Amino acid sequence: MLTETTTKESIDELISFAMKDLQINSAEWNVNIPDEFTIEKAADYLAKKALENMDEANPNWTFVASRFLLQSLYHQAANNRGYDGAKKYGNFYNLLEMLTEGGIYTPKLLDKYSKEEIDFLAGKINPEQDLTFTYLGLYTLANRYLATDHEKNVYELPQERWMVIAMHLMQDEDQSVRLNLVLESYWALSNLYMTVATPTLANAGKTHGQLSSCFIDTVDDSLQSIYDSNTDIAKLSKNGGGIGVYMGKIRARGSSIKGFKGMSSGVVPWIKQLNNTAVSVDQLGTRKGAIACYLDIWHKDIESFLDLKLNNGDDRMRAHDIFTGVCIPDLFMEQVEARGDWYLFDPHEVREVMGFSLEDFYDEEKGSASWREKYVECVGSNQLSKKKVPAIDIMKRIMKSQLESGTPFMFYRDEVNRQNSNNHNGIIYCSNLCTEITQNQSPTEFLEEHTDENGYLVKKYKPGDYVVCNLSSINLGKAVTEEVLERLIKIQVRMLDNVIDINTLPIMQTQMTNQKYRAIGLGTFGWHHLLAKKNIQWESEEAVEFADELYEKIAYLTIQSSMELSAEKGSYPAFSGSKWNTGAYFDDKGYTSPEWQELKSQVMANGMRNGYLMAVAPNSTTAMIAGSTASIDPVFKSFYHEEKKDFKIPTTAPELDHHTYNIYRRSAYIVDQRWSVKQNAARQKHIDQSISFNFYVPNTIRASVLLDLHLQAWKEGLKTTYYVRSTSNDVEECEWCQS
Repeated sequence: MLTETTTKESIDELISFAMKDLQINSAEWNVNIPDEFTIEKAADYLAKKALENMDEANPNWTFVASRFLLQSLYHQAANNRGYDGAKKYGNFYNLLEMLTEGGIYTPKLLDKYSKEEIDFLAGKINPEQDLTFTYLGLYTLANRYLATDHEKNVYELPQERWMVIAMHLMQDEDQSVRLNLVLESYWALSNLYMTVATPTLANAGKTHGQLSSCFIDTVDDSLQSIYDSNTDIAKLSKNGGGIGVYMGKIRARGSSIKGFKGMSSGVVPWIKQLNNTAVSVDQLGTRKGAIACYLDIWHKDIESFLDLKLNNGDDRMRAHDIFTGVCIPDLFMEQVEARGDWYLFDPHEVREVMGFSLEDFYDEEKGSASWREKYVECVGSNQLSKKKVPAIDIMKRIMKSQLESGTPFMFYRDEVNRQNSNNHNGIIYCSNLCTEITQNQSPTEFLEEHTDENGYLVKKYKPGDYVVCNLSSINLGKAVTEEVLERLIKIQVRMLDNVIDINTLPIMQTQMTNQKYRAIGLGTFGWHHLLAKKNIQWESEEAVEFADELYEKIAYLTIQSSMELSAEKGSYPAFSGSKWNTGAYFDDKGYTSPEWQELKSQVMANGMRNGYLMAVAPNSTTAMIAGSTASIDPVFKSFYHEEKKDFKIPTTAPELDHHTYNIYRRSAYIVDQRWSVKQNAARQKHIDQSISFNFYVPNTIRASVLLDLHLQAWKEGLKTTYYVRSTSNDVEECEWCQS
């Protein structure tokens, strides 16, 4: 066991451990350790010294630094838990007892698993898996997610976090197969073949917090709904959720209130209230809340909405801490391209005069259908007030805001609703904070309040569909190259499905919607990592075809897994009448091969456990932990520094060497974004929800080029686009953005 203070032997042991199997000569690495350092300080000092040697030519120093950090974690855990540090991991059952007694772990782990079962699982924990972490990955996991006591002392170690998550998610499975399912989950997590969403990673097995990532609320046009919504959003933000909010039903500035004309202040003041909520109700004390507000492109307040995040103008009309998204029908993009006119309306006035809500329709077919017919009716009505503007002027304001703030996000509402697998049961108005979730929405309606027989005040509501995002992601760079997708996706879908039943959410509507659709969002990260390992250039038809083939395979396995779960546990309640039920989902996608037709028959016969299945989230943090590239994005640079409070952590693209460098060299601000759109269109065909898809552009990009990117994204069937990430730096080799 290492002593509290350093000795030459203990330092030699640290260095030997770090250099093992990494082809780095420890004898040539002369580092003088101050005598007064403890083992923890020595390990930290050595890690920083190791990172100083790291560059594109020497990426393995990240693993040297990681092993110093590991040794420090082992030593701290051993001291805090009272076991021999030479063993690395202590008694797992004792850990569960300690942290349960301390109020950190939920008592359910000890209540639902016997000591014999826990000891059996402890024997399957493999410390060698810790050696796969990069320094940045381990640093992030250790500082944000491992369970500590209330004084932030180290108790839980990385492999114990994976095992606790596995146990927590499988706690209610049939006991005859439960241990096998726990071990399958541990296999998937410990090999870094997949990651769970950040809230699941942080909170599974613990007493506080919830497991879902994002939520989407729909605000009705009433004072009651606006303030109820604000309260609900505050509760979700407190528990660590990101929130998307559809504001399109709220009346515009100058609209009437109770017949008095010109009284409404419009949506901006209510968004400013949400901005204050985001700042004041932070996420578990770690960061301010994250809220994205969406508005329709035809709403009369759209111009002031698009100015919300600008740095100039009247600050009373700004909301700098929320994110914005625009809901766009096909017709608007057609008018932009044709340089035609666009009309803005007040949704309250439309309801009052026309007898329908324009936002409740969409174009079922491209070119002619319900929404544009209703829009044309509104344009032709002499009873409606309206504002005519050139469509291109609105688009210019969108792009100006995007280059200054990164937002608004783009939500192509017609395409989203045409592809909605549950369009029999509702409509999708907007997306979530990260633009990958598209599920049915509706506002919660306040009905009445009264006193009961005990004199208590009772409020009665008709609950709406309040969307919940339950996420996890495949690590493409490992899972595809090691050919484990079939085994992986089967356990991954089960893990996600179990989140729905185990999770405790702070709002009743979210619980009800979660059970109604049992929606999950199986996603991916490590796309650029995978291309590098397969030596496929980003800007190539080969990459587009590979995306098409790979995501079709992922879709097939995900649908098959949900179907099999349905046969075992039953379908989601809203299955009847869905595109899954009728088989239209497979017809719409053009899945005509015998294999797909057989799966279609099985789904129609056995049902689906989950109404929504796939969504590709940004997952940058969990990708860092897994040592891969974020989402479907290109790497920022092949070598860069991740900023932390006390120092910069040097980071290279994963598995960077002379074989992969040429693929990584074409990094985010260099690759032709038109190829990125083509890739994303290929994968979007197979994703039933959406994808967090960023544009990477210089801030000097010509407006016509950025406009062409948006038009291409819309024409090729993308449902959403996320940030326009622009840089003020000169972009090397950016030929495409000049064309």
